Amino acid sequence: MRWLFIGDVVGDSGVTYVRDVLPRLVERLRPDLVVANGENATAGRGLRRRAAEQLYDAGVEFITLGNHTFDQKETETFIEGDARIVRPANYPEGTPGRGFTVCRVKQRDVLIISVMGRTYLSSLDCPFRTVDTILARYPQVRHVLIDFHAETTSEKQAFAWYVAGRVSAVIGTHTHVLTADERVLPGGTAYITDAGMTGPRDGVIGIQREAVIRKFLTQMPVKFGVAPGARQLCGVWMDVDDDTGRALHVERVQINEAETGSGG
Repeated sequence: MRWLFIGDVVGDSGVTYVRDVLPRLVERLRPDLVVANGENATAGRGLRRRAAEQLYDAGVEFITLGNHTFDQKETETFIEGDARIVRPANYPEGTPGRGFTVCRVKQRDVLIISVMGRTYLSSLDCPFRTVDTILARYPQVRHVLIDFHAETTSEKQAFAWYVAGRVSAVIGTHTHVLTADERVLPGGTAYITDAGMTGPRDGVIGIQREAVIRKFLTQMPVKFGVAPGARQLCGVWMDVDDDTGRALHVERVQINEAETGSGG
């Protein structure tokens, strides 16, 4: 089976670009499962229902989240009832929503997990032990996709090696820059440090560059907004063995509006 993962979708710019290019990308790659990180889909911080529905309409089947999960108050009111949205599993017990979900793909169960790193982010429960607990609940599921939402390369790599051979894929998110280190680890685990971002190409990780530069220069409070201009879609696709759940191949995806026009 083939999975497509779309890197962090940023603002209306990212949501509309997914709508514009995903149908053509699906036609070319023929994925059996499409997942996107949507934690920045509403104004660059969080996810409202409208943005989630727009991503579903565009062809995204499941949405993972991260440290901005609850930046939009509205999220609390709908996340519990939508099994297609997966927030980090290592939030404290009682947090609205779910940290994993199981879906059917080509007559197989696929376990989708979201988990967040702790270096330079909130001090949540241990992501390593959290995933151990989830995997122990589903020993019969061989197809496992993990969105590891973390700040540092070292934590992402350490986590990937920790679960190597036990899951199909570990896709790093959060830093918004597509890395060039995709590979299949021993035991059949696809890995990339970061799947990049989908949205404004010429901002600073999706935010208006003038505001970010001003913040660095002055160290004063600055209001950040999603950048205008040309857009991009970044992510990865991977082939996974139908029977064993082992990854066979992983490859980066990057579509730039400036190079191809709005249709990808």
